[in-house]
Amino acid sequence: MTIAIDFDGTIVTHAYPAIGKPIPFAIESLKMLQQVDHHQLILWSCREGALLQEAVDYCHQRGLDFYAVNSNYPEEQQLNEEMPEGAYTPRKLKADLFIDDRNLGGIPDWGVIYQMIHSGKSLQPIAATTEPPKKKEGFLQRLFNGD
Repeated sequence: MTIAIDFDGTIVTHAYPAIGKPIPFAIESLKMLQQVDHHQLILWSCREGALLQEAVDYCHQRGLDFYAVNSNYPEEQQLNEEMPEGAYTPRKLKADLFIDDRNLGGIPDWGVIYQMIHSGKSLQPIAATTEPPKKKEGFLQRLFNGD
């Protein structure tokens, strides 16, 4: 499967144009999707030029290399660089799946994302197998419940 992954807000926290803090288990989950499950990963970001290269380098330094960056295949990026200014191949990706913090409903944590892709299940069956965290009662609830 070809999976397109956003960078800012998905692999690292939002700090654009700087690189944010790592989001827990993002790199590790992506490496497992690549190495264990053999998916093709494409870095899909609004970053361009030197800022895009910083994101690519950040991931590479942590052992994550992408099949392609902001393109469907590696040669497409080189083709864009050789074309006259203003003439580009489309940035519309032919990915099977997109992982982006701007998804409707937000982005689940990376453990859930990995389980969904690895098992082929949607969020609902996976969420049903995990227990939601117990909420602490507030001060007023404890006071009036007599606990």
